[in-house]
Amino acid sequence: MIRPATMWRAFFSAIGIVLIILGLECLAIDSATFVAGAAEEASVQQPFGGMFAAATPPASDRVFRPTEWFPWSLLAVGSITLLYSISLRPSAGPA
Repeated sequence: MIRPATMWRAFFSAIGIVLIILGLECLAIDSATFVAGAAEEASVQQPFGGMFAAATPPASDRVFRPTEWFPWSLLAVGSITLLYSISLRPSAGPA
């Protein structure tokens, strides 16, 4: 039988690990560009309309530039969350 404390420990461990990985990735990059509609354009076929076809609007790309404190904050919060998950006591289940 899985005890509730085991599930909480796994949940907080996963969140802590994800935050640490995101913090390390933000340390490694200068900027990230998110392209809007890249997956949708490949699957949708445009009908041929000749020279009077409506032009598709340009996709608005978003550029994410992490500030200097952002990766360190993610690493700190992830580490604290991971330490919290390790310190959870196993609950006494039904005997």
